[in-house]
Amino acid sequence: MTDAHPQGHVAQEPKRYHHGNLVEALVAATVAIIEERGIDHVSVREAAKRAGVSPAAPFRHFKTKTALMTAVAEQAMTRLKEAVAETVAETGEQDPLAAFEAIGRGYLRWALSNTTHFEIISSRTLIDFDGSESLRRDNEEIRTLMIDLLAQARDRDELRQGLDFDHLVLAARALVYGLARMAVDGHFPEWHGTEPAKDAVQHALGMFISNIRTA
Repeated sequence: MTDAHPQGHVAQEPKRYHHGNLVEALVAATVAIIEERGIDHVSVREAAKRAGVSPAAPFRHFKTKTALMTAVAEQAMTRLKEAVAETVAETGEQDPLAAFEAIGRGYLRWALSNTTHFEIISSRTLIDFDGSESLRRDNEEIRTLMIDLLAQARDRDELRQGLDFDHLVLAARALVYGLARMAVDGHFPEWHGTEPAKDAVQHALGMFISNIRTA
């Protein structure tokens, strides 16, 4: 998985445990293990060892590897929401399609800069998504914002005629996720080697928005 990291990315040494932040230390240790050795090497005991605590200490918080990975996903979702909110705020416009595009730009920027978190949050087989209230809530907030912005654009006659709304939502989600997946998995040299992946994904998103906007 390390091959998927952006050039120059260096895994940070996880914070050692101090009283009161055991969960944070274990999450950081888990991310470090994944970046150095891969997801298959993650275990609650290994995270404890990396965080410098007794093997039994983490089990008060995480009884299974899935529970530990879910905590990493929750951290990832929080940071994703922050990245999206920051990018939307940067638009400084009342144009709903510009804000809609900003959500995608924020997601892509975050995914390509945080490949480990992206890998974990995007694979439902590694985490208990349905069992995490915060993951479901935060994911729904982003989804609802996307739908509301597209609805605003539709009501203002800013969407091209003839587009099925539900399929448009699906296509937008699939495009942004697919672009991030291709970039993280290293497919861009084969499919689009004329510019860096971080630029290509943004240009592809911009083209999509232009094609759904009323001429």
